[in-house]
Amino acid sequence: MDTEGVRSFVRAAELGQFQHAADELGVTQQAVSKRVAALERELGVQLFARTARGVELTLDGQAFLPHARGIVAGAERAVGAVRPGSRALRIDVLGLRSAQAVVLHDYWRAHPEIDLDVVTLRVDDPRVAAAAVAAGEVDASFRTVTSALPPGLQLVRAFDLALELLVGPRHPLAAARTVTPAQLRGHRIWIPGIAPRSEWAEFYDELTTAFDLRIDAAGPNFGTEVLLDALADSPDLATLIGTRDRYLWPASYDLRRIPIQNPTIAYPLSLVLPRDNPHPSLQAIINHCHTLAPLPDPTWLPTWTRTPG
Repeated sequence: MDTEGVRSFVRAAELGQFQHAADELGVTQQAVSKRVAALERELGVQLFARTARGVELTLDGQAFLPHARGIVAGAERAVGAVRPGSRALRIDVLGLRSAQAVVLHDYWRAHPEIDLDVVTLRVDDPRVAAAAVAAGEVDASFRTVTSALPPGLQLVRAFDLALELLVGPRHPLAAARTVTPAQLRGHRIWIPGIAPRSEWAEFYDELTTAFDLRIDAAGPNFGTEVLLDALADSPDLATLIGTRDRYLWPASYDLRRIPIQNPTIAYPLSLVLPRDNPHPSLQAIINHCHTLAPLPDPTWLPTWTRTPG
């Protein structure tokens, strides 16, 4: 089996477009398409369904993806075995506009010599991401596993992310410079598609209980753009975002990012990584995270931050 074909499949699956995969792999879109087509012929199944926005995995593609990642990771480890220190540091983040990706980008800009590969595994259950670390598919994952970790892994606290309220210009709190959690009571906070068994599902369960908030997770998650559209048009809809998360919207939307204080609501971000022989560049990333500015006091954090890892 052609490992470059498998690699092209994995990157196209993670990025959702052949062109984006080609850009990362340094080849043409036609080359990626040909590699995937050859792989499909060899396997005798269709791995992708082509859509107007790119490609989506078929059921066969979903079944093949974790094994394909293992093939790619195995090939990379084989190369690394004969070229010590040449392998890129591969870190999983929740999204390329997430706070984790922003922090990694800031670090890379200050240290462009580091060979860094930032990926999104596109899984909601943090235990699945931890299994990918254990299998060597990624070197670390920005996830928090609140249950027992697989053997050989450790959880390292990276940084705490303060949350902000995001509202449209007609929202009752739109003119506020800051808000308290108490001021959010009774307001509809829409966070669609909170995935069961995810760490953020646990977080929002604790948050609603602690402050008697109304968090609405109804409806499928159609993506950030749809959420921003809804906020701009609504006089009463709000959502929560991280201070370091990167969001872009048209100027005409006039959306407002409002800090939450007294207490600051914080989402703890951790790294899952191997306990033994982690990638040599990981410690510098962890050290960088620990230099980020502390959050204002008082700060509310979920109970799992007080549970020994």
